[in-house]
Amino acid sequence: MTAFAFSTVANILSEPGVTQRLGDIIAERFPGTRRPFIVTDAGFLRTGLLTLPTLSLEQAGMLPAHFSGVIADPPEAVVLDAVDSARRHEADLVIGFGGGSSMDVAKLVAVLAGSAQAIGEIYGIGKVSGKRLPLVQVPTTAGTGSEVTNIAIVTTGATTKTGVVAPQLYADLAVLDAALTLGLPPPVTAATGIDAMVHAIEAYTSKHKKNPLSDALAREALSLLGRNLLPACEQGDRLKVRQAMLLGACLAGQAFSNAPVAAVHALAYPIGGIFHVPHGLSNSLVLPHVLRFNLPQAAHLYAELAGVIVPHASGSEEARAEALIVAMQQTAKMTGIETSLRQVGITENDLDRLANDAMLQTRLLGNNPRELSRDDARAIYAAAL
Repeated sequence: MTAFAFSTVANILSEPGVTQRLGDIIAERFPGTRRPFIVTDAGFLRTGLLTLPTLSLEQAGMLPAHFSGVIADPPEAVVLDAVDSARRHEADLVIGFGGGSSMDVAKLVAVLAGSAQAIGEIYGIGKVSGKRLPLVQVPTTAGTGSEVTNIAIVTTGATTKTGVVAPQLYADLAVLDAALTLGLPPPVTAATGIDAMVHAIEAYTSKHKKNPLSDALAREALSLLGRNLLPACEQGDRLKVRQAMLLGACLAGQAFSNAPVAAVHALAYPIGGIFHVPHGLSNSLVLPHVLRFNLPQAAHLYAELAGVIVPHASGSEEARAEALIVAMQQTAKMTGIETSLRQVGITENDLDRLANDAMLQTRLLGNNPRELSRDDARAIYAAAL
């Protein structure tokens, strides 16, 4: 067996409605906390779902503050604004409430609020020095898995994204409360759910760092997500289904944090960066076409995953791998989300720019089971039109 290392968050708490007791949980696990700092976005703040968690913190004798300026694909300026707000509040603990963008900003606030490091000094892998503020992550979508990853993505130019990867970005506690996800509309549920499935598929087939623990987590994640995605879209008020989706996304996050994602994400990033397509939908649009490109190198692994998603699939490895790809296409179609690049405003004239940008994602492309050239990237985008 190949040697491997596996890292993840210290604690996970999975229970519907648990954030209504957030104050007691923080007081018990982080004694002495007085000034928690909540990072979220304006949309989630407007739902009113933060009212009870905030009240719980106050009843536990704390003085919470909110930063609700997070936007999708957060730029540096938003991160720095949040860091300044946390410093002014004299925050002694950070809580991320939201999707991947809010949780990513929360990670960076926890790292930078008490540090002399500039944000530009921490881009890359292992560049964060020193400690951080205690960090709690509460996902409000079942998708990114950011609550259990050590990665934060920042928009650093007009369309470019840069990652911060460091062990300090692992939270002290991830809290999975499906009650916070009940109001998610079907298109968001679908796109974020497929995003989580992509995390599991890419972790299972990652060229580097794939290991028995990430494999087990990826398979269980796919099982949970595959069984519950359509019910979550069709009957979004079912708490049990929503909790299963949150857990699936969390397990997929643990998998890809250790066995990193690859070409699906590399080709999705330019779609999001240039055309402002949500990340999960960007992944879904290119997923089947990247999987087909990878078949010569990864058919045996895709066949194994077909046993999880389409257990009735039979025949050769290639036939079962194709069944997995078709199942993912059908899943996207049945949820009603867009399934072609044209549907999100992308034309043939955009493909060269997309291909050029995708090739800049060298960190991700290096994990792909099959080497991918610029011409390959363009061909995949063309197939996705």
